[in-house]
Amino acid sequence: MADSEQVFAKCAWRLIPFMMLLYVTNYLDRVNVGFAALTMNQDLGFSPRVYGFAAGIFFISYAIFQIPATVLLERIGARRTVFTIMTAWGALSAATAFVQEPIAFYVLRFLLGMAESGFFPGIILYITFWFPKEYRARFTALFMMAIPLSSTFGGPVSGLILGMDGISGLRGWQWLFLIEGLPACFLALAVLKYLPDGPASASFLSDAEKQTIAQRLSSDKVLAAPSLLPGLIDPRVLLLGLAGTGIGASIFGSQLWLPQIVKSLGYSNLTTGFIASLPYLVAMPTVLLIGRSSDRHNERVWHTAIPLLVSAGGFTVAAMADNPFVVIGGLVAVVAGLIGTYGPYYSLASSFFSGRAAPAAIALVNLMCTGLGGFLGPNIVGLLKQSTGGYAGGMLALAGGLVGSVIILLVLGRVMAARESRMAGAPASIATSPE
Repeated sequence: MADSEQVFAKCAWRLIPFMMLLYVTNYLDRVNVGFAALTMNQDLGFSPRVYGFAAGIFFISYAIFQIPATVLLERIGARRTVFTIMTAWGALSAATAFVQEPIAFYVLRFLLGMAESGFFPGIILYITFWFPKEYRARFTALFMMAIPLSSTFGGPVSGLILGMDGISGLRGWQWLFLIEGLPACFLALAVLKYLPDGPASASFLSDAEKQTIAQRLSSDKVLAAPSLLPGLIDPRVLLLGLAGTGIGASIFGSQLWLPQIVKSLGYSNLTTGFIASLPYLVAMPTVLLIGRSSDRHNERVWHTAIPLLVSAGGFTVAAMADNPFVVIGGLVAVVAGLIGTYGPYYSLASSFFSGRAAPAAIALVNLMCTGLGGFLGPNIVGLLKQSTGGYAGGMLALAGGLVGSVIILLVLGRVMAARESRMAGAPASIATSPE
């Protein structure tokens, strides 16, 4: 039997950097519309309401197709599913360069959400194929480092691409969609070579290493549910998803409007790109530290709730301050707190079930967080910006949503503790029955 620590470290070094590269590309294609809007909205005459709705409608289709797309990955394998997803989203993101009317903008954003719907929850499920629970928060956090990385480098790069205005007769925002969209199509081909469906088909593992992974995963003691249904109706899943709605609203409400919030402080497009990347640069060590701490203490709820309170405070400071530097400091706290929750939050989502219910539970949680929350957040900020003329109202609304998420997480903690107490006191035949 191979040494398990070395085996899981080997898997992490082989898989996580490549998955991070895929997610960097994914996230750029999802949020580059925020930088494109710096000039696109004026060029095409799009109002804050039109932009907010287009930014948010992505998450409607993302939510609708999330569960079937994640189940598809579990059924037909990661390689073929991720290849198809990446090819579609790269082409659709690049095609956004040629929109001229709101309806075309809405349609392409809707289709982009459909194309991307299975990628993130599918990868969270994929991580459970390789790593037992005690490793998942740190490796999930490491994988999700792609978000601050893409935003740290994507901001300045996007600002530079916007400066290509007029080259070959295209506007800067058109170049932005083309240059950041097409690489996904090429990376899709690499997926077929470098992403095995699971440990059993991994050529870089020996038979002994595969056996070690299988044995460790079987000892997690979360028995396979016989159908999808338990993953969709379990109170823990529903509470976690409901808490995620406030989290997702804040993540995408801030992220998709961050370039415009920063520019409203009086900065140029290029400077805005650099300043908008600063919160994500600060957040990178935060996501790793919180993920490791969550694994070390085997605790998820408070490791999610406390960073959310930091983010709520950051929104409040940014909304109330007049000094641009204080506003930026508040936004740094917002992003650092939100990104810090990724490891423990999504580790909870993947810990409740295995078998057929697992993809349903993970997808439902992400549906409510990224899907519902992602639709609400940009629209709330857009509507309040149009009605008030500023961003303070939107940021305070998002802060209130985060406080609500913290309260729901604390309720979830009580539900989990009560369930564990009941299972501990139940007869063995009951305590080990499937969910």
